[in-house]
Amino acid sequence: MKVTEPQPRKRYGRRDCRVLFILIPQVCLLAAVVAAAPEPQPVPRTSSELFRETSVWMVHLRYTPEQWKAMEPKGGGSMSGPVRVVRPGGPDNPGAADAEPLRVPLPGGPPDGPIVPGRPGGPGGSPAFGPSMFLAPVFMKDGDQNGEGKLSREEFAALGRKWFAVWDKSNAGRVTNDQLRSGLNVTFAPPPGFAPRGPGAPGFGHAPGVSMFQGRNGQRNGLASTMGIDFQFVHADLEIQGQLVTDVAVRYKGNGTWVQSQGSMKRSLKVHLKRFTKSQNLAGISEFNLHSCVTDAGFMNEVLSYRLFRDVGVPAGRTTYARVYVTVPGQYERKYLGLYSIVENVDAAFIHERFKGKKGAIFKPVTPSLFSDLGDDWAKYRQAYDPKTDVSESQARRVIEFAGLVTKADDAEFAAEAGEYLDLDEFSRFMAVTVWLSTLDSILTTGQNYYLYLDPQTNKFQFLPWDLDHSFGQFYVMGSQEQRENLSIHQPWQGNNRFLERVFKLEAFKKLYLARLQEFGTTIFKAERFHQQVDEIAAAIRPAVEEESKEKLARFDKVVAGQAVPPAGFGGPANDPPAGGGGDVRFGGPSPFMMPSPKPIKGFVTARAQSVLDQLSGRKQGHVMAGFGFGPGGGPNPPGGPGAPGGPPAAFGPGMFLTPVFMAAHDTNKDGQLARDEFIESFVKWFDAWNSDKSGTLTDQQLRAGIDKALMPPMPTGFGPPGAPAPRP
Repeated sequence: MKVTEPQPRKRYGRRDCRVLFILIPQVCLLAAVVAAAPEPQPVPRTSSELFRETSVWMVHLRYTPEQWKAMEPKGGGSMSGPVRVVRPGGPDNPGAADAEPLRVPLPGGPPDGPIVPGRPGGPGGSPAFGPSMFLAPVFMKDGDQNGEGKLSREEFAALGRKWFAVWDKSNAGRVTNDQLRSGLNVTFAPPPGFAPRGPGAPGFGHAPGVSMFQGRNGQRNGLASTMGIDFQFVHADLEIQGQLVTDVAVRYKGNGTWVQSQGSMKRSLKVHLKRFTKSQNLAGISEFNLHSCVTDAGFMNEVLSYRLFRDVGVPAGRTTYARVYVTVPGQYERKYLGLYSIVENVDAAFIHERFKGKKGAIFKPVTPSLFSDLGDDWAKYRQAYDPKTDVSESQARRVIEFAGLVTKADDAEFAAEAGEYLDLDEFSRFMAVTVWLSTLDSILTTGQNYYLYLDPQTNKFQFLPWDLDHSFGQFYVMGSQEQRENLSIHQPWQGNNRFLERVFKLEAFKKLYLARLQEFGTTIFKAERFHQQVDEIAAAIRPAVEEESKEKLARFDKVVAGQAVPPAGFGGPANDPPAGGGGDVRFGGPSPFMMPSPKPIKGFVTARAQSVLDQLSGRKQGHVMAGFGFGPGGGPNPPGGPGAPGGPPAAFGPGMFLTPVFMAAHDTNKDGQLARDEFIESFVKWFDAWNSDKSGTLTDQQLRAGIDKALMPPMPTGFGPPGAPAPRP
């Protein structure tokens, strides 16, 4: 029997012990991290699994180079002619040396590189979007005395003298701020019945009763459409949580968000799984939207607003989040675009689930005069109501009949029959949330961003919310922060809105509506409830925001803490997009149209909750909007004043946008008025700066470039207070 000798025990020296002391804590920490790390989320199997508000899914879109290029919209694609060309291989545009340069628009700054023929703003291309598309034709028409199609230095100076004489109605040799606004409204007013359609269209404004956001007949509505932009679906592959869905349809989407995302790869997207392959779906969903959140530093305005509508019983889209990546062979390899919100689409599947299999008509109106009588021909209604389903003759007739009732019926007849067309209970809920959120890019002002559903069983209309990125009082181009927080609950709409005026006079509706506000004010409208929701979502999405950029994370953290941050995207120092992609891009230096920073959700809900309760109890009157914006001092319009019954038309028009920049540019002594000499002198300075070839005459192209450089607002709907910094000449 063999006996194994015992082996001597190994002795560990001091060096070995030091290594163990170093490794043991690290191993323990690694084990703790692995144990605490969340399990990867499985692929969602149902829509309820997909639409969990605190989920952040991994979405990867793959395009061929040809499809990626084809997705770029045709026409009107940039905010202005001047661009900065970002060459391939750099931090903004990595990839192969032959990749197409990224052309970042620079309103207010000189181009870096040539303007490409056939591109917006280039030879043979459509005119670039900007104030010049509205203003240049008026400059040329009023100033070109010899009909050459050019403006000489003397003609341009004479144009300044001419306009000043017209605007100085009292012959005082000075033009006040109000006179300037009035003069600009008259000078740049559109001809009767005019509605611009696409870049280069002359004039400014829109036909009476026709929204400036309506596209051409048969085209999509919205700001982007009126700019001449046409979004096209392209083929792509979609991967979510590792599951691949091939040959899906993807296109860009959005209007104001599209404009604001220019120069960045982070743009909103619409994804359609069945367009090219009929049998496909994801968790039972065949179409959804990826919203870029470029207008919302907190990434949750829409998410919490849709949730609020659902909480009060209004059918509204469900939401979740996604980290979105893109691959284009030879250009981008799994490039991170940023954190997006996924928003459920309002379509036939949405209606089927919410309304128990019913197949009613869906409309997406864009009109400042909802249910106005346009006659008996459905063709006159189609573009304004933009049906998203096939509309039968009886469904079209229902719209026409209700329009006739709203427009023509006396008060007694309207009170007796309105409830036969409009679901008053549902509308009271919809309006209670819309008004409480003070979401002004809506039926309350612009006449857009909602759906109409015509229930086939009740034959009544219901309203469904949409596009809520400017909710929680963050449509900062309308009134002050205090005015939005104290928006009237009794007259919350802008100017004259016959449909809302008539419905709010109905005792049956008003009783329901005020009861909803009272009930919700002590339950789901409580400020602390929103604070908790903000904190819950912030914890879930913060890592994805951090991955976008340090700047976005800093803004996000401030918003979550309840601190205001300036609107991103326009104005401020000119920055390149962060190397990580998807960061903020600010164009062209300080903007004369920069607005005060809106309060984030936590600050707004505290003030709004108290204001609504005070109005319900009669302790406080809310603020009533004038024809555009709010009445003098933020209070109700005085009888006979602009925008008020019996008074002149409200002062909405080009003066709303141009007055601040004209005053800032020409008021050299900063006294808040324009003297004749300083006005003419600054006009001459404009000419000298815009006449880039020093030929002594301004061409149409030079005129347009100069106007866009000097008068570019941060957004087509933006405006700002007098006395803001002057634009660069």
